[in-house]
This record gives sequence, C-alpha cells and structure tokens, in this order.
Amino acid sequence: MIAEARSVGVPVILDAKRSDIGSTAEAYAEAYLDPPGGLAAPDALTINAYLGSDGVLPFVNIAARTGRGLYVLAKTSNPSSGELQDLDVGGTTIFQVMTDLIANWGRELVGECGYSSVGAVAGATFPEQLAQMRAEAPTVPFLVPGYGAQGAGAGEVVGAFDENGLGAVVNSSRGIIFAWRDAAYRDRFAPEEYAAAAAAAACDMREDINRALDSR
Repeated sequence: MIAEARSVGVPVILDAKRSDIGSTAEAYAEAYLDPPGGLAAPDALTINAYLGSDGVLPFVNIAARTGRGLYVLAKTSNPSSGELQDLDVGGTTIFQVMTDLIANWGRELVGECGYSSVGAVAGATFPEQLAQMRAEAPTVPFLVPGYGAQGAGAGEVVGAFDENGLGAVVNSSRGIIFAWRDAAYRDRFAPEEYAAAAAAAACDMREDINRALDSR
C-alpha cells in the first residue's frame, strides 16, 4: 500500500506511534524508516516520546539519514488527553514541555522552508492549545488530527498554520473513508460509490480549511 501510494506521488505518514528503550527504538526506526529488502518506507512516521530522548533520538538520527520525517505526540486529540498532557509542571504543562523538546530534537533539521523534519501531533479538538503551540514552536510542523468525526472544523484547525497558511497537515480519517455514510453525502452517493464520496469529502475539507484561512 505504501509503495502504491508513493508511485502516484501521494505522501505517506504512517501512524504507528512507536517508541521503546534505545536499542529497541533503533530497531523500530530502521524497520520503519529504512526497511530492508527494498521495502517501501513512509515519508514520515508518528512516534511516542513518553520514554524521553532514549526512545526518540534513534528515530531522529535515522530520519535525518534517510531524509524522512517524524511527528511526535504532543497534544493529542482524544478527550482524555488532558489527564496527563495538561498537568501543571512548575508553571507550564506537559504538552508545552513536550513541544519544547520536539523543537530541540529537530533544531538541526530545519530546512529551507523554515520547518524541521521533526514535527508534533497537535489535536484540532483543543484549538487554544493548538494556537499556543504554534506561537511557541514556529519551526515545528504539525500533524493535526481531530477534524471531522472527532468534532473539530476548519475554525479549530487554523491556529495550526503560520501567517502564510503553512506548517500543518490536517488529518481526517473516518470523515473521509466513511463519507458515504454521512448525511451530507449519502443522498448523492450509493455505498458502492464510497471512493467518489471520499473524494468529494476530501475536496470539501480542503475548501473549508482554505476559506477559514482566508478569513483569518
């Protein structure tokens, strides 16, 4: 599937959320970012930094070597994320500490566009925190889940983008994959036309976000 997507020029972000102790993290990083035997690798991989630098730097090093990217969980879109990520730790929050760490891990990998190849997962379901992260981490690209089925709309995601409308990839999974079930599309598309419904939902999402960005 990765090879097929890349063959038609579609970037692939593999949402694996991997991490482990250093030696195991290195094995995971090799397997996903530089797989053996000519297997196709994704353009970017999501990872979990709960183990700290030991579980992150192997991925950073191999991503740098292979020219691939990472998105590190920082402020996730699920309702209970605040149980841990919003905890106050000496006048700041855990998600802010994580955002600072992500910026530091990717500091040497900032490209000509002004963004690093080490990014953060930042949920659209918490728009205030999302905008705060963008202000505090101007070189960190964001992968933004939460649009659509999780309840966020275009107005919630705009804070992830910089003043030029750059710096974020907005993700919608169920809202596109199962668009044919949604009230907005089921009168226009039969179940067997799920691919056409998904395409329509993706186009509508793009236009919705672009309108919100234009009206900021």
